[in-house]
Amino acid sequence: MIDLTTAGGLRGAVASEWTKLRSLRSTWWCLVSGAALLGLSALTLGGGTATSLLNDGVRGVTLPAGESVISAVTFAQFAFVTVAMLAVTGEYASGGIRMTLQATPVRGHVLAAKALVLVPVMLVAGVLSGSAAAVAVYLFLSVPPFGGYGALPPAETTIDMLSVGVFLVLVSLMTLGVGTAMRSAAGTLTTAFLLLMGLPLMLAMTGVGPLVSLSLRMPMFAGLAFMDSSDNLTGGPMPYGRVEGLLWLLGWTAVALAAGHAVLRRRDAS
Repeated sequence: MIDLTTAGGLRGAVASEWTKLRSLRSTWWCLVSGAALLGLSALTLGGGTATSLLNDGVRGVTLPAGESVISAVTFAQFAFVTVAMLAVTGEYASGGIRMTLQATPVRGHVLAAKALVLVPVMLVAGVLSGSAAAVAVYLFLSVPPFGGYGALPPAETTIDMLSVGVFLVLVSLMTLGVGTAMRSAAGTLTTAFLLLMGLPLMLAMTGVGPLVSLSLRMPMFAGLAFMDSSDNLTGGPMPYGRVEGLLWLLGWTAVALAAGHAVLRRRDAS
């Protein structure tokens, strides 16, 4: 039976992980950097699309600000997932993982506690930074020479920003699992980049049917499908919708966390 009340139980582990995460200066730097990168990327993408429309003489259309944010989160995600990476690799680098495992002997509790702390942090960070970026894009596209292109439909934007938050939660948990398995910041960052962007793009660029199909089921494109992006970088529509995209993301996250849990249980803390 899981003990939720003692210091070595799950509740105590969650409290400890929350204290560690919020006390690290790197946590706040990464979140602020992620919000700034998301905003700047969204403004760049939104402005670029509006400029193309202006040059083509297209009038009478609107650009939902949320769409620019969804496209931008593909790049900004790495600032956010760094929080998840440092939550585990930082402890291995400093040796603090030994104290963590002494305080919480059930190793599964350690990984679960880190995950439970990351979920609300990343959800709130994603929704708030995404919303700020969407408002910035809307205001930017509402002034000359872009006046008339900006749109911020409340219901659609709300769904978009919640989707961004959920996406960041899942890729952060994915990175947490990878970091627990790899134990080093360099290895985790490299693997996370390949998993979240590098490998899907390389496979898609081959033009080989089975490899392209595989790339479309990897976290990057699955996330774009889940967030209902019209810009999937493949030049065509996604072969599946939101629900399947979410299922692929959940599957990748589960595999990463399972791998991290297996390594955490079987190897010592060195």
